[in-house]
Amino acid sequence: MEEGIEGLRFRQRGRKPQITEEEKKKIVDLYFEVYEGKLNMMHFKETIEEEYGIGYSYESIRKIIVATGLKKVKKRKKEYRQRRMRMPKEGMLVQMDSSYHQWIEDIPEKWYLIAMIDDASGRVYSAKFFEKDTTFNNMEVIKNWIKKKGIFIALYVDKASHFYTTRHGGIHYDLNDEHADTQIQMALEELGIRLITANSPQAKGRIERLFRTFQDRLINELYFRKIKDYESANKFLQKHFIPKYNKKFGLKRIKNAHSPIPNDVNLDLVFTKRYTRRVRNDFTISFLSETIQLPPSKHKLSLRKAYVELRLNSSLQLFIFYHDKLIHTLSLSPSNKKIKQEVFVDSLLKVRSYYDG
Repeated sequence: MEEGIEGLRFRQRGRKPQITEEEKKKIVDLYFEVYEGKLNMMHFKETIEEEYGIGYSYESIRKIIVATGLKKVKKRKKEYRQRRMRMPKEGMLVQMDSSYHQWIEDIPEKWYLIAMIDDASGRVYSAKFFEKDTTFNNMEVIKNWIKKKGIFIALYVDKASHFYTTRHGGIHYDLNDEHADTQIQMALEELGIRLITANSPQAKGRIERLFRTFQDRLINELYFRKIKDYESANKFLQKHFIPKYNKKFGLKRIKNAHSPIPNDVNLDLVFTKRYTRRVRNDFTISFLSETIQLPPSKHKLSLRKAYVELRLNSSLQLFIFYHDKLIHTLSLSPSNKKIKQEVFVDSLLKVRSYYDG
């Protein structure tokens, strides 16, 4: 604009200014002293650019660190496996899994990170740390996704006992209970969500790569921010790490296939454990070793011998339905022995399904 047609001519421009020795020393000190050599090179480059305004290229920073001789360079093996193509729209397929890991260095016990990732955009909209990998905890993560984005079309999971019923047995083994859909299956079916089970970890490539990235970056982020408990870790995960992850790794301008939650759907009633009981002659039912007295029903003159549906949520609230109509609500005691036993069996089934492959 200033020089007219002459301004379009190619000119030999000067070289970019080289990094000074003082700046090199600062980069080396940051890598080995401040960040203790824990961060991978790309994570380190992004961190010092964000925290200290040092905006050199990845290759320049890598050469400075490698030149010290203190950093071992690992050769990555080439992956020749062809990856499955992404879905064209967000919400068409969501992958879900849990990772059992020592996420906080000061806490020797391992915890579960249950997470969901969209197959099309690679974005994470729901993830949380839990001490145990239970049905209710998986339900909470699914429910949080739906509250944020809406109802997706299909959920892609492994064959864990929460999602999939393994049908083993023989002529001396009663399979009636095991043939029933799982609690999560029933909740998803009510929302019209299809459940797809993977036959191998490789089939869930996107969620497996997500956990590798989380184990590489999230653990270090928690360490350098001096986060020592999982309550604080969950707050950091939701407010800072996931938005930052989505901004860097998530694809933009992806069409949306999520559908809105219908007005007559209560997610807190959908994501519950469901049971069927028959009403006795004295208008009581037995549930988890407790006798529950039912009030008179407006929908039927007498509930004697009628079958009712019971729905139990994670807060131990029990909702009793007759023909899809709510007729009674109550709270169970946390000291109930049967409930404690169910929690134990739930965690035991997860271990069993892991060793079953």
